[in-house]
Amino acid sequence: MSAELLLGIDEGTTAVKAALFDSDLTVVAEARRPVPVSHPHPGWVEQDPELVLEAVVDTVAELLAESGGREVCAAGLDHQGESVLAWDARDGRALTPVVVWQDKRQDTLLAAIDPQAVERSGLPLDPYFSAGKLAWLLDNDSGVRRARDDGSLRLGTVDAFLTDRLGGRFATDLSTASRTQLLAVGGRDWDEQLLKTFGVQREHLPAIGPTFGPLGRLHHARWPFPVALSAQLVDQQAALAGCGAVASGQCKATYGTGVFVLGRTDGPVRAPGLLPTIAWAAPDDAGGVGEVAGALDGGVFAAGSLLDWLAGGLGLATDAAALAKAAASVPDSAGVVVLPALAGLGAPWWNSEAHGVIAGLHLGVGAAHIARAVLEAIAWRVADIVESMAAVVPVDQLRVDGGLTNDETLLEIQADALGLPLAVGRADATVLGAAMLAGVGAGVFASVEDAAVRLPHRRVVAPQMDPRERAERRERWRAFVRAAAAL
Repeated sequence: MSAELLLGIDEGTTAVKAALFDSDLTVVAEARRPVPVSHPHPGWVEQDPELVLEAVVDTVAELLAESGGREVCAAGLDHQGESVLAWDARDGRALTPVVVWQDKRQDTLLAAIDPQAVERSGLPLDPYFSAGKLAWLLDNDSGVRRARDDGSLRLGTVDAFLTDRLGGRFATDLSTASRTQLLAVGGRDWDEQLLKTFGVQREHLPAIGPTFGPLGRLHHARWPFPVALSAQLVDQQAALAGCGAVASGQCKATYGTGVFVLGRTDGPVRAPGLLPTIAWAAPDDAGGVGEVAGALDGGVFAAGSLLDWLAGGLGLATDAAALAKAAASVPDSAGVVVLPALAGLGAPWWNSEAHGVIAGLHLGVGAAHIARAVLEAIAWRVADIVESMAAVVPVDQLRVDGGLTNDETLLEIQADALGLPLAVGRADATVLGAAMLAGVGAGVFASVEDAAVRLPHRRVVAPQMDPRERAERRERWRAFVRAAAAL
């Protein structure tokens, strides 16, 4: 075992997590800081950029102090994908809050855009993506417009803000660019037609580079030494690597605030209801974008957030974990069915106007039945996506990770809904994937595939439901979604 350590930094929707790993990808130390999310208006979801930055600085400072004199040879940063903000190029001062991926304030703006104008991106016209958020900020925020007019505006995803503030590097990677709706399928730079459609100027956006390799150095006054940034990518792509899903046809689902399913493909692939995206991009000899790994993506926008809301907002349990535990106390949902659409309905249905629905209530229903119905809804929504993915890429198992996979009841329900075995690994595959790819970028591992063989063994949860019963329940679920979401 090498004395060198790898640092993973996971800038997630509700918390920043960081961890140190040795070269066998075994955890040495971990740190976590929550980051509050606010809802100042209906449909708005925001975070304070300075609190996000502070959480990153705090977690890394804690880990570097615990490194025990061992060298931290590389750091990988993953981030929450489509969330964006604006800041000032002169001093790094944030001009806006972070507009989180769940935010829907740009619905009216998007309604005025012809869907054919964004076909080059391969993504549906939906508030989920970054471009509409950036267009809204340019149209509605006076501070953003002033900075644009005086030449000091920077726009981008949270990773570009963090690397700018911590390393003076205004850049992102190709996986992130593929989530913005400002990159054409198969493209390697911002697309002029898409920029024009959303009214965004190229000079305000970060440079696009590879996912791993020598990407600069991060430093802060509270850190005892700087760290080499060797990987930078979207959180779900980091989880794809951390699950070991590195070959075409391998799929993973990460269960957190939402559930995000990614499947590796040989190259850019379009599939009805799913998103063509970039898994990661290797560097070329000049440090630019080299070989690109493709993926298909589909998201369930409310999972852990739905449990949090039912527990805290409606008071059905002390917390989300207690609510999930209650689901195990009943054999079924007593006829309750839930549409988990608190932030619209994502893949493969794509209805941003859909709202959450709880149906089938009667006097025999208790909180535990609603909790079980929520777990079933999450599982069926994941099945919606995996079924669409399997039509393009053969799927024989689903690798799962994320905090909700600590709940055995959800795993059993999910395996039955899919009719496929689940390969269950570390709950925090995201931060693991960030560190793993940093190791590839720093030369600790010869390749992504070489790193993946070092990942811990995964246990398997097999389906138990009779296939005929599964098919009947699948049809009932589809009918419910169509009725509840007015599809």
